[in-house]
Amino acid sequence: MKENDQSGKLTVRERKAARLWQMAPWLALFAVTVGPPAALLLAYLLTGAATVYLVLALTSIPFALIAAIVIAIVILFFRRRWARQLRDHLASDGITADEVGYFLSELTSGERRALKEMEKKQPLLADAYRETLALRLNASRLTSSARRDLLLVERRISRARYLNAPDTAVLLAELSRDRTRLDSLKQEGGSRRAEAEARLQMIEAAASRGASWTETNFMLQRLDEGRKHVPLALENAREEQQLREDTQRELRKELTTRE
Repeated sequence: MKENDQSGKLTVRERKAARLWQMAPWLALFAVTVGPPAALLLAYLLTGAATVYLVLALTSIPFALIAAIVIAIVILFFRRRWARQLRDHLASDGITADEVGYFLSELTSGERRALKEMEKKQPLLADAYRETLALRLNASRLTSSARRDLLLVERRISRARYLNAPDTAVLLAELSRDRTRLDSLKQEGGSRRAEAEARLQMIEAAASRGASWTETNFMLQRLDEGRKHVPLALENAREEQQLREDTQRELRKELTTRE
């Protein structure tokens, strides 16, 4: 894979693919619905006397529509899977304000509605809102990742307790440190998510009463700006977790070999 694909940044190819995936279901629905009846109708017009083509054109409409709906649903399924992979790729080095548009499915209905209204009426507040949404998304993903990893560590601890080997104590100590670190990381992610949600509510309140950008910016600066670096924390956590898992895998192999 190329370096640009590993950086977590949106590439030109991904932008084009996103536009194609956005249009693909509707294009397929239109083409499959209209294509076969139109072809049969054209054959009827060209042959003139062959009325069978006209009958086939009329009777093929419901079948073409059903086929078009099935194909559109299949395309939507693959589009959703592709979009999920794209979001994971973009989130690998932290979600930025410019990438929030690709994470609309992870926003609440209220957040989507507020962002849409601000983009129409108050572009400056919309920029601040997108930036804060990026912070909230990063914090949410950090919390979810820590929660999943914590469940895996809990299962490994349960399995390790049944091992009857001299190095089991070392493995349990490693897993206990992992559990403590992940629990702390989950709490930190929850705290940062709460801060981001407070910022979102502050911006929404400012937008609802028509506050100026200067006033809103002053209120936002009162919050702790130093706690924005969720992407770095997420990246460090993932790297450290990978090292831990590699170490645990080697220990389990060694214990299995001894048994």
